[in-house]
Amino acid sequence: MSGARGQAAAGAVADVSGGPDVVIIGGGAAGLSLAHRLLGTGTAAVTVVEPPDGPTRPAERTWCYWDDGDGDGDDDGDDGLGAAVTADWSLLRVHSRDGTALTVDPAPATYRMVRSSAFERLVHARLERDPGGRLLRATAQTVRDVPGGAEVRCTAPDGRALTLRARYVFDSRPPPALPPARTQLLQHFRGWFVRTGRARFDPAVADLMDFRVPQPRHGLAFGYVLPLAPDRALVEYTEFSRSPLTTEAYEAALGHYVRDVLKLGAFDVESAEQGVIPMTDGRFPRRTGRSVFRIGTAGGATRPATGYTFAAVQRHSRAVATALREGRGTVPPPHGRRALAMDAVLLRALDTGRVDGPAFFTGLFRRTPAHRLLRFLDGATSLREEWGIGLRTPVGPMLRTALEVPFLPRRTHPLPGTGESHR
Repeated sequence: MSGARGQAAAGAVADVSGGPDVVIIGGGAAGLSLAHRLLGTGTAAVTVVEPPDGPTRPAERTWCYWDDGDGDGDDDGDDGLGAAVTADWSLLRVHSRDGTALTVDPAPATYRMVRSSAFERLVHARLERDPGGRLLRATAQTVRDVPGGAEVRCTAPDGRALTLRARYVFDSRPPPALPPARTQLLQHFRGWFVRTGRARFDPAVADLMDFRVPQPRHGLAFGYVLPLAPDRALVEYTEFSRSPLTTEAYEAALGHYVRDVLKLGAFDVESAEQGVIPMTDGRFPRRTGRSVFRIGTAGGATRPATGYTFAAVQRHSRAVATALREGRGTVPPPHGRRALAMDAVLLRALDTGRVDGPAFFTGLFRRTPAHRLLRFLDGATSLREEWGIGLRTPVGPMLRTALEVPFLPRRTHPLPGTGESHR
């Protein structure tokens, strides 16, 4: 595929010859991560189709993930994801509902924050300088298989029709509807970037789950604090529950958490983020044509029981690059069947109230080595490790739920507002 920059001419068709060329629809975490991986490994020429500036482009977002090395597990130097990392934390803290604090060291892992604007600059720069890279500002309309690959029809900002053809298309756009599921909760949140009048935060410690907030009837709620400096932090209120809140309700919950729980004193809110992510055991279709694949949340990358997405996206991008290099016509799923089965059980147990969410997660951090637990939350543990972790959970309620889940019908649930997970 041509590495030419700028908009293609009206009705132009990209050449599909010369290798496993790729069109990626969407410039969020999944689309940009895959482009970064394919170009960085020399796997394919890539065109990323992103909507033009305006209401269809998402607002600034924050992504966090665990990392054992230099940012994305590769020796990429300045081109690794580490170049887009805004902050990281070597210690994690969990607060139980009674206020007991547990601080753990997840070494060799660290918890890292990437801001979407920094990540976009990193990948856009690679697209600009790489002869096989291209960024196209357009709105993708339809995708279909054609002989030798797939075709994407787009609309340019000035209304012109554009047609792209490639060997493979990877589509990260939100699905029009969620797949039928036995259980569906939502991870919904609002966060403030705050600046305090005095030093209030320890920049080395991230508060991963703070359960000193009122709990919903179904699911759980927690505070989340990522310090950026002694007087600056992202402070978030998050729920795993059936329905999102109004902005006013999030603001009230955040105000209570910041003033009455954290007791920050005087502070200013510099900016805010808000989102909704489905936590579902529905089966997301990973392939919508012979040469068309879904990636990101649309392809099932979000871990159903935790909402963790960014690390899974990195693993999946590596798997896609390997599959293309090896000439395989398919790619593996973002999560294994065992991880998805465990998540289906935990989702159901949380939704029914058979397990107490705050006690469940607090107990996991108290009884499981931190690095092993983080690997478990990302779906990277062995069967033996998962068995050991399972014995540290409420065995009776979890076993009852595991026996029930296979017989539950899958039902259609409403599609929530879109969002991207911090995790």
